[in-house]
Amino acid sequence: MERRLGGFDATTVGVGSMVGAGVFVVFSPAAAVAGNWLLLSLAAAAIVAYCNAMASAQLAAVHPTSGGTYIYGRRQLGEWPGFLAGWGYITGKTSSCAAMALAFGLYAFPDYATAAAVAAVVLLTGINLMGITRTAWMTRWFVSIVVAILVFLIIVAFDAPQIGGTTAAVETSAYGVLQAAGLFFFAFAGYARIATMGEEVREPAKLIPRAILGALAFTLVLYAVLGLALLDFMGAGLLAATPAPLLAVGEAVGGGVGTGAVTLAATLGCLGALLALIAGVSRTMFAMAREGDLPRGLATVWQRFKVPYLADLVVAAVVIFLLLTQDVLAVVGFSSFGVLIYYAVTNASALTLKDRPWFAPKALNVIGLAGCLLLAFTLPLASVLTMAAVLAVGLIGRAVLKPGGRTRNHA
Repeated sequence: MERRLGGFDATTVGVGSMVGAGVFVVFSPAAAVAGNWLLLSLAAAAIVAYCNAMASAQLAAVHPTSGGTYIYGRRQLGEWPGFLAGWGYITGKTSSCAAMALAFGLYAFPDYATAAAVAAVVLLTGINLMGITRTAWMTRWFVSIVVAILVFLIIVAFDAPQIGGTTAAVETSAYGVLQAAGLFFFAFAGYARIATMGEEVREPAKLIPRAILGALAFTLVLYAVLGLALLDFMGAGLLAATPAPLLAVGEAVGGGVGTGAVTLAATLGCLGALLALIAGVSRTMFAMAREGDLPRGLATVWQRFKVPYLADLVVAAVVIFLLLTQDVLAVVGFSSFGVLIYYAVTNASALTLKDRPWFAPKALNVIGLAGCLLLAFTLPLASVLTMAAVLAVGLIGRAVLKPGGRTRNHA
């Protein structure tokens, strides 16, 4: 593949992955379990996300190649931990792709949601096949429009009269705060997409760490101010009882125009996140195929556009299959456990690094590892057991088809 992305484009891909459909729905369920401690949950999620981002940035500087934590775990811990991270990522995120596509369909064409979702997957896969610069360019436009509408909503929410004064307060607990932190964590998880595209970023050792931290910082500030605005406008009780709070803000202050603006932002947010998700999953699949953990044909690169076109097409085919055969909104919950395992391997890999900057001590990796495991086991038991079964199938399959394995030397 070819290094075509600069620092700004890489940062845009990260922001586009994070500021997707999740921001339009995450605040309500988070408020339902955290109440007025909503911002504490956001801060806890941000701390874990920062630790993970620092680990990803350190590892990306040492291993500037495609595949993200699949490669980091493989080279720092051994083939099996790397495979665990990669398998958890592609299986979990493929279901997330299907859910994101369906969310687009439900917002844009509610009467034909599945057909619209399939069309979106086909269109965005076509954009990805035209090269990573097209992906970044399209993501830039999506992000610009979505962020502009979110900033508008923040301003009007602070300026408008409060509407949630009579709603009953939400009871909360420490466990509820942790559950809400888990919800917010997945709204931050998109920065991993930058690391998975390590072979398409110019000066990756310098630009990938900057892009990861820049995308995380931008998104954290946006979410924090948005959370404050929603609490000020609605209060925790009404926020918890409103499934689409941003849509409610738009309707309250702008009527049909406000509702249309929020619907547009949610639609573009879904498309931007889906575009980056497909690219990230296919690059991880490409890296796993190149190392022999998946069929090697998936590592084939289209020389004209310098993209792993077979991996892109396989991801699209699986996503479309899920859309046509599964209730993707019901089964996508298990992917959360896979993402946390992925980042647990990221932090464990970073712990083995000998050379590290002063601002990235091993304590951050320990906090990140512990935080990922803690949040993983606040998830519903059914989600944990389902993803554990999927991971076990992958590990058993690798043991049967590719016995043995070497442990790589630490960097």
